[in-house]
Amino acid sequence: MRRVAIIGHGAIGRDLATALASRDGYALAVVLRPGSASAAAVDPACAVLPDVGALARFAPALVVEAAGAGAVREWGAAVLGLGVPLLLSSVGALHDDALRHALVATAQAAGTRLYLPSGALAGLDYVRAMRGAPNLRVRYESRKPTAAWADELARLGPDAAPDAALTLFQGNARAAAARYPANLNVAATLALAGAGFEETEVRVVADPAARGNTHAIRATSDLGELDLVVANRPSPDNPKTSGIVSRALLAAVEQHFSTVVML
Repeated sequence: MRRVAIIGHGAIGRDLATALASRDGYALAVVLRPGSASAAAVDPACAVLPDVGALARFAPALVVEAAGAGAVREWGAAVLGLGVPLLLSSVGALHDDALRHALVATAQAAGTRLYLPSGALAGLDYVRAMRGAPNLRVRYESRKPTAAWADELARLGPDAAPDAALTLFQGNARAAAARYPANLNVAATLALAGAGFEETEVRVVADPAARGNTHAIRATSDLGELDLVVANRPSPDNPKTSGIVSRALLAAVEQHFSTVVML
């Protein structure tokens, strides 16, 4: 039996739990704080775990984080310290060098691994192969419908409801992930795959005409070049994220347990 615990039961965690429950051979648990309103939506076949002790007793073979950057800080070292591999959904949390180094050190000491999924992106295999190549340059643009940026636009005031595309941010991946932790996990993933946080250029656009959550990557080096655009449908439960994200986590879980691993 493949024992998997999922931290969080929002749009991503719930979709992942539902997908795994439909497959044979999985025993599932959901990690939630005591009194969490999300507990009522958890399938009765899934255990609900309130703390690290309960998680240790469940003895998962893999833990999946699907609850935001705060959950990475709260649970990351504790999970890895148990010697259990951790698959992160909220990769943007790793823009914090101190947190990233601490998690890596904990994983190394415990003899386990920290997994970073592709999430809403494609082409990361090519970008990883380019890493360290001469004259590497990586540019990324996030273009999403205005519904994905409702909170941010509200903070900018009524004049910020755009009738046309509006650039919200232009800078490097570290600043992007820090500024938009719920929207820019992909920028951090791309940075870690390739040129690093400072050298990965990011542009963030709110566009009422966007055809879904669109991610454009331009990567060039002496080895070649990559131009790629992915247009994902937003999650019906959370327009900040794409429906494909939970499927990317599912694919990563299946790879973890697979005899044949595609890298």
